[in-house]
This record gives sequence, structure tokens and C-alpha cells, in this order.
Amino acid sequence: MPSFQHLLLKQLLTAAAAPLARRKPSVGAMRLAMEAGSLFQFMPWRVNLESFRLDNRFEAEWLRPRGAHPTRLLLYLHGGGYVLGSLNTHRSLVGSLAQRCGLNVLTINYRKAPDHPFPAALDDARRAYRWLLRHGHQPHDIVVAGDSAGGGLALALLLALRDAGEALPAAGIGLSPWTDLNLPITALRRVAREEALLLEALQMRTWGPLYAHKTALTHPLLSPAQADLHGLPPLLIQVSTAEVLYDDVVKFSHKARAAGVPVTLQPFEGLVHWWHLFWRVVPEARQALDQVADFLAAMWAQPHRAAPPVAVAEQRAPSGRVRR
Repeated sequence: MPSFQHLLLKQLLTAAAAPLARRKPSVGAMRLAMEAGSLFQFMPWRVNLESFRLDNRFEAEWLRPRGAHPTRLLLYLHGGGYVLGSLNTHRSLVGSLAQRCGLNVLTINYRKAPDHPFPAALDDARRAYRWLLRHGHQPHDIVVAGDSAGGGLALALLLALRDAGEALPAAGIGLSPWTDLNLPITALRRVAREEALLLEALQMRTWGPLYAHKTALTHPLLSPAQADLHGLPPLLIQVSTAEVLYDDVVKFSHKARAAGVPVTLQPFEGLVHWWHLFWRVVPEARQALDQVADFLAAMWAQPHRAAPPVAVAEQRAPSGRVRR
């Protein structure tokens, strides 16, 4: 059962969803609201921030927790439906993830639709990965991660690297990843009964086409669920059973396993989309981030494998202790 803190969060989102859905705010207004909200999201203690322009193309940040591993790192791609989000909106979440994993994290402000449609975001993600390699980081020391659309972008990056014959990172992590932009209307009707998800569902129907522009929504680098998934590195996927994305994420995970990809699927019961962002308030968010850290620790504890391993079994997120 979801925590009291999550139930309170869901009530707040429910109260806000109906009036916002009626007003149908513009992308610019939603961006401004998210930036304003990020003013109240603070970085964890003992995490240093370094801002710079990557290849003089776009803003990027290093988040470096005290005592981080000297070589291993995360490349993190923030969510926002390919139209929203920024370094500011996700800095607190990424800082917490860096601290819990004991890893330096590179995060980038990739270009957004509608001004910069596909493949702009993917090109920026690929540029960031190649930048890491040029600066001496080894693929087996890099994990690509992201939430929501950023999770879908992380999966698309793995597919693009594989198809180009480039060295793949050690693993991929999707926190409620958007795996199929062609969101079926049946899914919308199913979740529309949950008022807290109404706004999310209605907006996501427009965000996918904004990013895709003239490209079909079924393109595999837009919708990784439509891709041939062979040859990918180990994947960790977290998703809530109450999300619009749940069915598509589960189908993607099963398809990846069938293609021989090691997949760890961690479903959480009844949580709102983007629950990870509320890690300071919602204990399930802290639990989820701790499980990311546990997954990475276990992965790197295994000896290097020359051949793809057998896919792991699905595991349901336990309701055990949560590190703060």
C-alpha cells in the first residue's frame, strides 16, 4: 500500500489536474511552472556541482558526491516528455541518485521539441556519450539512465549505439521510461478514472507528435518498444502499476528478455508518474533510488562477461527499509 506521504501527494496532484486540464496551458507556461517549482528542490549535502558547456553546444553539469568512485559514472537524461524539463528541474533528483550510488553523474540539457524535434535530443545524448569516451572514460564504466522521456531517450541511445557498431555502456536504467510514443487510447481510458493521471495522459498525447514531427511515432529510435532489442546491455526498469506507461513498459521488458537482454523489472504499486522526483517527501522514491544503487553495485560486482548473460527474473519492489 502506498505511504501516507504519497497519498497526500496524489491528492495534491488530483486537485491540480482538473483546472489545469481545462486551461490547457501552453508548453511555455508549463516550462515556466516547472522552473519555478525547481526553486524549492535543493541539492543533497556533500554533492558538488560543476556547470559547463559540452562541446560548446549545450549546457551540462557534473554532480560529484563526496567519496565517488574514481572511474565509474552515470550519464543521466532528464524527463519531461521531450518538451519540458531542464537541469534545474532534475538537479535534486540526480544529486540524490549520485549520492546513493556513490557515482559522479553527467547530466545534459538536451534540445527540446517543438523547437528541436527528433533526432535533436538523441543527437545530443549521443554527443554526450562520445564526449565521455573522448575524455578517457571507458564504456564498461558508464551507465546511461533517465526518467520518463529521458528513460526512453536512454534506451534509444543504446539502440543507436548498437546499430552504429559503437561500444555500449555497462547498463541502462529507465525510471518509468516512455517506451512507445504511440500511446493507445485504451490506455488513456483505463487511467483517466484516476484523476491524478488525467493531465498526464492528455498532455502526453500531444508531446509525442511534437517531438516526432515528420517521423512516424513507430520509429524504433522514437519508440524503443518497436525496435529489435537484441544485443543491449543489462537493463533496470522501474515503473508504477498506476502509470499510463505501465503496460507498455511491461511489454518492452518482456520483449527485451525474449531477445536475450538481462532485464530487472521493478514494479511499484499505485504510485504516480515521476514519483522519483519527490524523493525528499515520498519514502517509495527513496526506496526506488536505493534499489538503483543496489542494482549497480551488484552489476559491477560481477566479473566481466564476454557474452550476453541469461535474462534475470522479474522482481517486485519490496517494502523493506529505506535509506535516507
